[in-house]
Amino acid sequence: MEVVLDVLSWVFISGGLFFVVVGAVGVLRMPDIYTRLHAAGMTDTMGAGLILLGLAFQVDFGLTTARLFLVYVFLFVTSPVSSHALARSALIGKVEPVRTAPKETP
Repeated sequence: MEVVLDVLSWVFISGGLFFVVVGAVGVLRMPDIYTRLHAAGMTDTMGAGLILLGLAFQVDFGLTTARLFLVYVFLFVTSPVSSHALARSALIGKVEPVRTAPKETP
């Protein structure tokens, strides 16, 4: 049974790591703040959520699992709120979104 929990744990942690890396690349490569916010939001909710779920499989069911669940609930609530606040402040600050496709270099 312990081997199954270890395999499940590493599958979820690896999936979370994938989302964190893809989100970090997205934050670096996207052209404006609005698309970067989307990449950062996915990193928070999907990446951190899967990593926390993988960590929950590593510990005994109890207080530590409850704490990991509370951390995920906190991230799940605060990530969209912070993304919305940043996007709204960018709109109020008259930051225009990029409307043209980037030019490809040969």
